[in-house]
Amino acid sequence: MVHTGNDADSVSTALVARIGAAIDGAGGWLPFSAFMAMALYEPGLGYYASGRLVVGRMPEGGSDFVTAPELSPLFARALARQVEEALAASGSDEVWEFGAGSGALAAELLAALGPRIRRYSIVELSAPLRERQRAATREHAGVVGWLDALPERMNGVVLGNEVLDAMPVDLLHFDGGAWFERGVGRGEGERALVFSDRPTALRPPNAAALPAGTTTETHAQGEAFVATLAERMERGAAFFVDYGFPESEYYHPQRAQGTLMCHREHRSDPDVLADVGIKDITAHVDFTGVALAGQDAGFDVAGYTSQARFLLNCGIGELMERGSLRARAEAAMLLNEHEMGELFKVIAFTKGLAEYAPLGFAAGDRRHRL
Repeated sequence: MVHTGNDADSVSTALVARIGAAIDGAGGWLPFSAFMAMALYEPGLGYYASGRLVVGRMPEGGSDFVTAPELSPLFARALARQVEEALAASGSDEVWEFGAGSGALAAELLAALGPRIRRYSIVELSAPLRERQRAATREHAGVVGWLDALPERMNGVVLGNEVLDAMPVDLLHFDGGAWFERGVGRGEGERALVFSDRPTALRPPNAAALPAGTTTETHAQGEAFVATLAERMERGAAFFVDYGFPESEYYHPQRAQGTLMCHREHRSDPDVLADVGIKDITAHVDFTGVALAGQDAGFDVAGYTSQARFLLNCGIGELMERGSLRARAEAAMLLNEHEMGELFKVIAFTKGLAEYAPLGFAAGDRRHRL
């Protein structure tokens, strides 16, 4: 089901009313992370829970954005080489994917690796997306299963493509003299929701270098997710692909307005309090914070590099040579610096695999920049 027109407006109106009730219940102010969680995941009304198509190649189909697995099947086929190697290193035959989107990545990985994967578990909060994933992986119904939360114990390979950017963030604002936590309150007239600041002792990294007027994000929920994953994994590897920067670039004075962005109909805008529930809200990933959270909880940081370098290390060049002109052009979008190749990064964690060096980081590893 795709929500459009007045239907989308009614969904947004109902969600804003529910957020307003939550604001009232919290004394007139919600942390931005609580607002973002409701905007994206509120049952039946949130962006990922209301039945929107969400992921697709073109806006004409009702989608709002496209991810690498939809752009080119060569993304998954190259990644499959990394997954196969990591499964062998960990002595496992189980894969977990978080936030599997349309199911395109899962379907291609299962087709490429066949019996090497005994169990493919998808952790997905969105019921509509689960149905798309079920359809995409129908041929592998005996292997694929769905979970609502992280398992207590894990051995094998974990994957997350564009999952960290969708985790709720908190906002901090600096007025030149003091730092404030920026939350959401009730507005008046056309603006039902408005930003509202409260004094806070919280500070972003590199706070002393940031100018007056700075608004930026912190990533407690994403970092807690990685830490929990580290605690529950006994032996294996985890690979996360997402757009973002190391701390020195993320909290740079020239990025003083942060990275929050909305996506609708394959267009972007920064107004996160408008059209709530009918457009995506994301923030870039602070890969330094993610790396430290995982390391502190027991992970080894096994690699960090650009998506382009990772895919080239995994053999996408050979796959492109065997493809059609169109297939090569589609795959090139994954590698080009001005498209996905440089903005997107890949970070790898391992546990119980002290001597294992993942092939995706054989050349161009940037861990020294985290």
